[in-house]
Amino acid sequence: MQIISNPTQDEIKRAAKALKDGSLVAFPTETVYGLGADATNEIAVGRIYSVKGRPTRHPLIVHISSINQLDKWAIDIPGYAIKLAQEFWPGPMTLILKRSDNAKNYITGKQKSVGIRVPNNSVALALLSNFEKLGGIGIAAPSANRFGAVSPTTSEAVCDELGNYLYSKDLILDGGQSTIGIESTIIDCTKESPSVLRFGAVTIEMIEKFTGFKIQKNCNQNKIRVPGLMRSHYSPKAKIEINTIPKPGYGFVAMASISTPNGVIRLASPKNIEEYAQVLYKALRDGDKRNLKIITAIAPEGIGLAEAVRDRLVKSSAKDK
Repeated sequence: MQIISNPTQDEIKRAAKALKDGSLVAFPTETVYGLGADATNEIAVGRIYSVKGRPTRHPLIVHISSINQLDKWAIDIPGYAIKLAQEFWPGPMTLILKRSDNAKNYITGKQKSVGIRVPNNSVALALLSNFEKLGGIGIAAPSANRFGAVSPTTSEAVCDELGNYLYSKDLILDGGQSTIGIESTIIDCTKESPSVLRFGAVTIEMIEKFTGFKIQKNCNQNKIRVPGLMRSHYSPKAKIEINTIPKPGYGFVAMASISTPNGVIRLASPKNIEEYAQVLYKALRDGDKRNLKIITAIAPEGIGLAEAVRDRLVKSSAKDK
């Protein structure tokens, strides 16, 4: 495994060639770092499941370079999905669509739908573009961490999580800190109107304003399996408590306006909700590095991105770890 910091165009081309040859490449996106494989290479995709310890029934998201690649992976695309893609791609939004013949069972978890997104990160887009020049049509990429653990927002976190599981020919592209810090919004576009299955930076309010639809939250009538729907997920080793008073020795994550009780270890003091989302996972990882047993988080109030942050905190605090 090799880590490539601030990759040049030639190094990104080499990473694209590594993907085409069947290796894994971890790469930055604006949400979190992904662990990528050629989405048409069943053996390479199988290694994603192995490296992550991920059950094969859990589907993967396919990353493409632009909306122009969408029809390679999806069929019967509704008009509102096209409008969403035109408005929010590249960006932190995954669309669940009816799958094409290219989306095999090892990508979709044997479902009739597939998740697609265009990331808004210069390294990721350059990797995708160069991969497509080599004949690739998409990169399957879940978050680059062990299954159920805290998603990585830096290359260092990827190395900490997966370094012992990657081969010598695998690569990690270091593109710095992820700018958003939590995973993409997932929107079910397999019905006449969209519904949000996972909260993210593309908020319900944004989707409603743009499409004119009244969006249902966590409405999963088709029982579609998508990343992040488990009751327990995004979990550090420490126990997470939400909106409790931390005791001395506890870790603490809260808005900067909230003071730190005596003896409590401050892990993050975000000044606004965007910064809260960006630093949350790093704070949880820092707590584990300090061998903290309990981390208290004061959940942000409000709608939009705050709702997504609360969703991640609730799942990270679930008892069934």
